Amino acid sequence: MSRATQKGTWFEHAVADYLADRLNSDYIERKAKSGARDEGDIAGVRLPGGGKVAVECKNRAAYDLPHWLEEARTEAANYGAEVGVVVFKRKGIGAARMGDQFVLMGLSEFSRLIGGK
Repeated sequence: MSRATQKGTWFEHAVADYLADRLNSDYIERKAKSGARDEGDIAGVRLPGGGKVAVECKNRAAYDLPHWLEEARTEAANYGAEVGVVVFKRKGIGAARMGDQFVLMGLSEFSRLIGGK
């Protein structure tokens, strides 16, 4: 396994563990890679009304926000999710401060997340 793959896998597990703890859920977990019709990296995240959320995780040195957001939206469609978001690692912020990582979403996703349409 390459160093980049190890970093990505570590980050996916750390995000899943953080969300499972904060959302008090036994259903949130890291997904296995699913190939061409990727559905995101984390399973079991739900909106307050029950709709699915596709979570894409990125642990990269360089940020490519527009591409990442389009990837999350594609994965949300593949997953049947109402919302797709990207959780990406901040440089210098590790497991002890997972809540300080960044989340990227469009305004349309944000409006659905807070109860709009």
